[in-house]
Amino acid sequence: APYDQYEYVVEEKNGNQPSTMYIKGPYMQCEEVNKNKRVYDSHEMDTEVRRYINEMVTTNRSMGELNHPTAAEVNLERACHLVTELNRNGNVYFGKSKVLTTPMGQILRSLVNDGVKVGMSSRALGTLQEMSNGVNKVKDFRLVAVDCVADPYRDWETDRKSTRLNSSHSAK
Repeated sequence: APYDQYEYVVEEKNGNQPSTMYIKGPYMQCEEVNKNKRVYDSHEMDTEVRRYINEMVTTNRSMGELNHPTAAEVNLERACHLVTELNRNGNVYFGKSKVLTTPMGQILRSLVNDGVKVGMSSRALGTLQEMSNGVNKVKDFRLVAVDCVADPYRDWETDRKSTRLNSSHSAK
């Protein structure tokens, strides 16, 4: 998939079981300034993504919400997808998520079936270190979740000096 496009895959089941929808595409990037004017160190992101995969993905706890919430924690009532894969290719982490059968997952499925293009945006904690030209380097990066959003470049935390931030690394 191109670095700015998502793929929506539906796997049909046998009998009366409902089909399963997956979303695949770019979830995060490092070493390049993103549209939020942030840059992530590849070593720090690699370390954090490995932790997230080990603690969250492999234990089926890597849920994301439909839109970014105002809090850092994942709200189970708003979960719409489960990240099942994260793999690095160059400076981009590509992911795959299973759309859940929760109420928010059903909304996501309906949006995709109606032709709406959605993207993924990471929700993270960290500190911003000002560099030049309004670019901020993210330090002490801690990935909380990857949320499904209409605008993958919109911040969930608008105060850029805050220790909480959201970063979007990919286009819809």
